[in-house]
Amino acid sequence: MGYTKYGEFMRVLRVKEHEVMGDTAKMLGVKIPFVSAVESGKRNVPEEWVPMIVEHYKLDQEKEAELLDAIESSKTQMKLNLVHASNTQRRLAVQFQRSFERLDEDTAEAIMKLLNKEDQ
Repeated sequence: MGYTKYGEFMRVLRVKEHEVMGDTAKMLGVKIPFVSAVESGKRNVPEEWVPMIVEHYKLDQEKEAELLDAIESSKTQMKLNLVHASNTQRRLAVQFQRSFERLDEDTAEAIMKLLNKEDQ
């Protein structure tokens, strides 16, 4: 089974604390299969887990930053709020979603440059 950066981070924490995945599940108030799904990238890390993990493992600011970085790089799904989007923005979001997996690196970089220009 493959693990995400978050999954690897958590495995290291558990080993240091002599814990197993069941201990993590109990601490988070969820079942083991859910923890496994999150660590393997089938589900995103729930936001409410961060303070529980930080407190339980007594993470300092540096380790908390590593945790947040691991969570961010392990995301497999993102939600897009379209509540205030125009019709054109909605069509763009749908088209981007449909085309995303076919984007090559050069096209992705070109889109990033275009979007970054808008932020400046």
